[in-house]
Amino acid sequence: MARTIDYGKLMHRAMRSLIQNVLHDIEANGLPGAHHFFITFDTKNPLVQIADWLKTRYPDEMTVVMQHWFDGLKVTDDGFFITLNFGDQPEPLYIPYDAIKTFVDPSVEFGLRFETHDSDEEDDSDEDDDPPPSSPTDKTKGDGQVVQLDRFRKS
Repeated sequence: MARTIDYGKLMHRAMRSLIQNVLHDIEANGLPGAHHFFITFDTKNPLVQIADWLKTRYPDEMTVVMQHWFDGLKVTDDGFFITLNFGDQPEPLYIPYDAIKTFVDPSVEFGLRFETHDSDEEDDSDEDDDPPPSSPTDKTKGDGQVVQLDRFRKS
């Protein structure tokens, strides 16, 4: 098989790097202005660290909000640690970048969506289909767009 450039994988890496850079800035300087984030991640990812009761409540995916109160933000090369409040109960979390499904900042109508595939050998039969319907986190104020790159990637 001929060698090809995997643009989808390169774009995912670049988008995760963008998230890492944004979080590094927040770690150093705090959230500016009205910025806040909705971060949806795969709770089945083996590197995700969340309390057992959260894992039971959100067995597949979970959306967290970084806005008014968060603590202990520590950004690493592979993910980030953060403590968030769940009903007045602070809980530490570790979210690897590879587990992130969506990253949305509704204050500036910015969003990223990471599509995953079970296999690299999927057929291209649905290549021209419309993208999947928006998730609840995409229904933020305004008409911001979520970037979906896998639509343009050949398997």
